[in-house]
Amino acid sequence: MLSKIYNIKNLKGDFTGGLVAGIVALPLALAFGVQSGMGATAGLYGAIAVGIFAAMFGGTETQASGPTGPMTVVSASLVAAAIGMNGTLDNAMPIILLTFLLGGLFQVIFGFLNIASYVKYFPYPVVSGFMSGVGLIIVILQLFPFAGLDSAKSTLAVIQDFPRLFTEVNLSALILGAVTIAIYFLFPKVTKAIPSALVAMIVATLIAYFMKMDVPLIGEIPSGLPSFQLGDIFTVDASVYSTVLEYALVLAVLGSIDSLLTSVIADNITKTKHNSNRELIGQGIGNMMAAAIGGIPGAGATKGTVVNINAGGKTRLSGILHGVFLLAVLLGLGQLAAHIPLAVLAGLLIPIGFKIVDFKGLKHLTKVPRADAVVLVLVLLITTFGSLIYAVGIGVTLACLLFMKKSGDISEKGMEVGSVSDMDGSKPWQDEQGFYEKYKDKVIIKHLYGPLFFGFTSYFKDQINALPDGVTALILRMDRVPYIDQSGLYTLEGIIFDLRAQNIEVILIGLKEQPEDMLKAVDIIPDLVPEEDVFQNIEDSFVYLRTQLLEADSSSKLE
Repeated sequence: MLSKIYNIKNLKGDFTGGLVAGIVALPLALAFGVQSGMGATAGLYGAIAVGIFAAMFGGTETQASGPTGPMTVVSASLVAAAIGMNGTLDNAMPIILLTFLLGGLFQVIFGFLNIASYVKYFPYPVVSGFMSGVGLIIVILQLFPFAGLDSAKSTLAVIQDFPRLFTEVNLSALILGAVTIAIYFLFPKVTKAIPSALVAMIVATLIAYFMKMDVPLIGEIPSGLPSFQLGDIFTVDASVYSTVLEYALVLAVLGSIDSLLTSVIADNITKTKHNSNRELIGQGIGNMMAAAIGGIPGAGATKGTVVNINAGGKTRLSGILHGVFLLAVLLGLGQLAAHIPLAVLAGLLIPIGFKIVDFKGLKHLTKVPRADAVVLVLVLLITTFGSLIYAVGIGVTLACLLFMKKSGDISEKGMEVGSVSDMDGSKPWQDEQGFYEKYKDKVIIKHLYGPLFFGFTSYFKDQINALPDGVTALILRMDRVPYIDQSGLYTLEGIIFDLRAQNIEVILIGLKEQPEDMLKAVDIIPDLVPEEDVFQNIEDSFVYLRTQLLEADSSSKLE
């Protein structure tokens, strides 16, 4: 009976994966809790609840979930706003926890309504600008704790208070923060068997403790099991409902995007397929349970998920055990965590903030379509210095409007703007018939018709991922693609990169001026697709491929 529910052969890998993921999550949970403004305890509570329940009910077998940078930034913004309305954190807690609870509930509703199928249509510049803004917020808000000082709660206030960094800096805290960052980056050169974040936190904390450094600490962490915290949410005044709903919706949307992106990464590593709607339901339940015990919300954690898989995790039990490990730490070692300096946590968060920044997107700002660059920069600035809530809404609206304008411009020039045609390759065009019939087991031909933009990228990836085994070459006919945006550009880059890793050659046919300029601007041509794999007409590519295929056949016969 048990074998039908769980294959005992996976137990060792799941246990190891869960343990390693939990070790990786521990210092980050404490750091994100402090970053949120609710304290390290809230981070640990959130990691436990989301880790256990998202794994139990989610749709990705190997997902490890917990507090993440983007979710924590939104939570911190909510905490600051709620304290501004109520004076103290204790008074603001009913508003905060009600928002977290509704955010999780929205995710559950998203799952039942199949909203996951729409989340994937977010334009790349919007996601890139938002994530880069989140990364910068984390870095900016940790500058003062890194120097051993109290920090303002907004990026603008931190910048205005910047001179204080040079007049009141705590040198001991600064040294600890620098040591933390150094160990974080250098320890993996020694070994990757032990997470560098954990080593950095332990070593820097021991230095502060034994050298009796006068630096701000995390402070007391309650021992024992968390208690139910939602009793006061019914006392929340109706005047703040609009704020609660706004932040809850942002947390739900962001948590969904964050989790589904991690699910796709897990799929790519394990060669499995996650259930997007079930994943949102699981994440929502996890976040509701986190709110119930006073924890911060979370999402699928990319780093934790990857180390879980690499350490042998194969089923959802690994994610559950990752949360159980953190619960054991809370029950057994909570008092020791009280001695961790805030500068050490800042030293962990600053590198994480920079990792969230999309340097690839920023590097290509002058090379991608101007409309995409404008959207990315605008979303980044609004996210970093304005409203997280408005940043995504304005970005998506602007991206859609600019795309509609571009489509109109293309139509006015007499160029066709249509939908995808014959993407399955089952209907070869007239000039492909002879070649297709002879080599259809080795060469797949895909026809693209219309702009390659953010609304089409998900479908495009699904079609390419469904290529049959044994294929040695993919021909993409792009003579009817008048325009490619940043989302389409990076999607095409990722597809070509993955196919090359499988030794599948990609041939591009009939590139028009704008798509060709974009591919060359970001070095897809010639770095990923050599010039000899780019043709203006299909006949020349057939001549080239016949030679390649004949040579391959001759080599195999000789062997």
